Amino acid sequence: MSESGHSQPGMYGQGRRRRRRRGERDIGPPGQNLSGPSRDREYQPRERRAKPSQNAPVSGAPVLDKPIMLMKARDDGGKPGTPPDTAAQSSGPGPSKMEREGQRPTQPVYQIQNRGMGASASGNAVDPMVGQSKLLHPEKMKHSIKLVDDQMNWCDSAMEYLRDQTDMLVVGVIGLQGTGKSTIMSLLSANTPEEDQRSYVFRAQSQEIKERGGNQSSGIDFFITQERVIFLDTQPILSPFILDHVINNDRKLPPEYNLPHTYVEMQSLQIAAFLFTVCHVVIVVQDWFTDINLYRFLQTAEMLKPSTPSASHDSSGSSGSDDGAEYYPHIVFLQNKSRREDFCPRNFKNMHMVVDKLMAHSHLKYKGTLSMLDCNIFPGMVQEYLDAEVNMFLLPVQENDGEDNLNKAGTGTYPLFSLLPGYRGHPTFSTMVSKLRSQILAMPRCQLSHTILTEKNWFHYAARIWDGVKKSSALSEYSRLLC
Repeated sequence: MSESGHSQPGMYGQGRRRRRRRGERDIGPPGQNLSGPSRDREYQPRERRAKPSQNAPVSGAPVLDKPIMLMKARDDGGKPGTPPDTAAQSSGPGPSKMEREGQRPTQPVYQIQNRGMGASASGNAVDPMVGQSKLLHPEKMKHSIKLVDDQMNWCDSAMEYLRDQTDMLVVGVIGLQGTGKSTIMSLLSANTPEEDQRSYVFRAQSQEIKERGGNQSSGIDFFITQERVIFLDTQPILSPFILDHVINNDRKLPPEYNLPHTYVEMQSLQIAAFLFTVCHVVIVVQDWFTDINLYRFLQTAEMLKPSTPSASHDSSGSSGSDDGAEYYPHIVFLQNKSRREDFCPRNFKNMHMVVDKLMAHSHLKYKGTLSMLDCNIFPGMVQEYLDAEVNMFLLPVQENDGEDNLNKAGTGTYPLFSLLPGYRGHPTFSTMVSKLRSQILAMPRCQLSHTILTEKNWFHYAARIWDGVKKSSALSEYSRLLC
């Protein structure tokens, strides 16, 4: 146009409008209002020119030519109610908002399913066979298998029964020969006292083996339940039968062990130190109270245990002091084949006091996580009666072993009372086993290492620990001191 210059290009740019907004408004030629219709006319063509750009194809993005496609784009990247310009921008090239911020972690089961489906999940087509295989119940074990054989070598056969999930409990057992370790582990895992012992998942001693003073278990046996509880049954510690077998069969000893009894003791310490490292709960089985050498053995195995870091919240020992973030398991003292006198409240209190004194300097968690008073076995007995309640549980003799003593109340009594069973002084064996199983399964599942382990991760971790225990310099030094 003329000298006013309103039609010249660049006069209505961003900088020009900003200067007019800050200062006073210029007065144009007569008949033209710069703040009214002319500005509206300039804004409308700009909006109409921006709308076709929504349907223009963008490199790397699908062509959005229908309104329904905009709805889909908002579902993927935007929120309901956002304008079309925002939805179109979110569907363009580059990472979306959720990709930039990161997704929240899902439950472990979903992660396992996504990894298992693999390429079928990425192609939006789920294979029904793959999906059904993930929903199947884990395979049920019918009998135990070897984790460590009689030659103290690691076995890999247990790997096929393990899953990629972290909710598991590992329970181990140690004890002298003939105390009933395998029977108790079978009753805690899959069997009942009414079943035939020949069908137990952990084979118990047969009558023939008992007569010649032998042991049934050798190495470490493995069994996992449907509730994802791993049970580890071990050969007897300090076994005289194993020592006799080493001497009479001229078994060649490793060069670091000069004497047979040193070799047997070091073998037992290896198993105990291994259980103290890879188990949440370790059950110490005795059939009489008590053997002082057994507590010395436990403290020696604790001293020779591999150093394993644990989570900071699990760094307190039995005394409550900080032990340098070192992991220690929960210890349960199980008195098997207990007599009626052992269930007397006074004797029960004395047993707790003795164990507490013997384990006072140990970092093993031997008290505070299992209580017979919570099982209503001693009606009327309060917690204050025991000065220091340790993790101790009493199991009576099975009914089939002592039922001859319970058939009759005794001679010289009234005929009515002679038909009643004798006084037990405790609940039945089946009831006690059920209460013990409930207490064991409710034990705290502390973190075994500084990272959370799945079942398969635990298997590899245990294999590495076993290899480290066999090559431990502390055990070698201890064996030289014994020699």
